[in-house]
Amino acid sequence: MPKKIQKSVSFDAVLKSFIKHYNLPTKKDIDKFTDQMDRLEKLIRKTNSSLTLSGKASLSKGSGHLREKTTGKSTATASSMVLDVISGSKKGADFKTIQDKTGFDEKKIRNIIFRLNKIGKITRKNRGTYIAIN
Repeated sequence: MPKKIQKSVSFDAVLKSFIKHYNLPTKKDIDKFTDQMDRLEKLIRKTNSSLTLSGKASLSKGSGHLREKTTGKSTATASSMVLDVISGSKKGADFKTIQDKTGFDEKKIRNIIFRLNKIGKITRKNRGTYIAIN
């Protein structure tokens, strides 16, 4: 009986079979994913810049603080807006007044007041009432 000649299996075929069996991403898959991420990042940047141009609130790049468009080209941080409200009140501003004038939610105002108090910009007159330190 003649002996059957077996075909040798190439390394590439074994590798492809392994990748397919374990569902591993290939360079082509990773490149496709990277392209999708680039398109999404561009869309986010475009949306963020259009929000800034239309006068809506947006995140500033460096500080992570919310910046809101005010008059002209200047911007004010949320902390400076709260400090302005507190500074504008002669007897001190209570929490409800700050919330009404800024429009921020309770948690955000509490965090801002904590930070302003910690750095010495405001002090607590009595419970819920704050005054600016000059």
